[in-house]
Amino acid sequence: MIPYDAHVDPCHRYEDSYAGLPVTEVIPGQDKEIPDPGAAALRISCGWNDWTFDEAFAALLDRVDTTLVPALVIGGWDDCSSDSSEHVVGLLADNATRFPGLRSIFLGAISFEESEISWIKQSDVTPLLEAFPLLERLEVRGGDGLALRPVRHERLRMLRFETGGLPGEVARAVGACDLPALQHLELWLGIEEYGGNATVADLAPILSGESLPALRHLGLQDSEIQDEIATAVASAPVVARLESLALSMGVLTDDGAEALLGGQPLTHLRRLDLHHHFLGDEMMSRVAEALPGVEVNLSDQQTPESDEWLDEDSLYVAVSE
Repeated sequence: MIPYDAHVDPCHRYEDSYAGLPVTEVIPGQDKEIPDPGAAALRISCGWNDWTFDEAFAALLDRVDTTLVPALVIGGWDDCSSDSSEHVVGLLADNATRFPGLRSIFLGAISFEESEISWIKQSDVTPLLEAFPLLERLEVRGGDGLALRPVRHERLRMLRFETGGLPGEVARAVGACDLPALQHLELWLGIEEYGGNATVADLAPILSGESLPALRHLGLQDSEIQDEIATAVASAPVVARLESLALSMGVLTDDGAEALLGGQPLTHLRRLDLHHHFLGDEMMSRVAEALPGVEVNLSDQQTPESDEWLDEDSLYVAVSE
């Protein structure tokens, strides 16, 4: 299964490593030598307004043999909380022929000092998949304005959306895509206040697995309806082929865990990630005991903010704003 950078922190800027490669930032006007571009992930951003994103992109084209670049980390554009990523996506897509070796893109490696995750203005990212048919991983942070159209992509192995609110139409588009090589799918669903209106029905095509024959990791995370998702996962056909499953970061309670335990066997999994949950101590023990050969992450047990255990208003996802 394709390895990935397991940074749950939604503020991680991927300044040191990405996609198994050291990161080098391309800074306009700097004469610092760029190391072998075929052995590094190159990072470009607007540099806290010291230079524009267009200037950073121009420096990348001027100073680097882009035919060798395997990975790009896209940080903040000029005003990422006001202006969408449409221009950035267009620059990449329009120059796709200059990056024949590009296999990995992270769009929106932005810290909270620049923009909270739910303030990042995204756009339709489908042009990246259309322009880069050899792309193997696409990771996007930010859900405001995020869009995806159903597409067939032969080579994509990892698709991740980190959001504080994933639009239901994006979840439906993922399910409508034909991704025969996809091994790792991760959706941070978030909350309705920030556009996270995906329902279990929207996730049904993903859970069927019909268009995802190679899928080995599924993450449906950070959701207000985590119990409903767990109940659907308990009988989902896709689960039988998974090596790892993540239902973490959301409002998972004993009801959702009970549904998981009462559903199809999960003993074939290598890992089950439930971290950031609202399970009681007894249920935590039951889950661990039911899956003795599985690496189960039950860390970050949450205590509701009110005295009413399972008071709906006191439960919260890990990442929202």
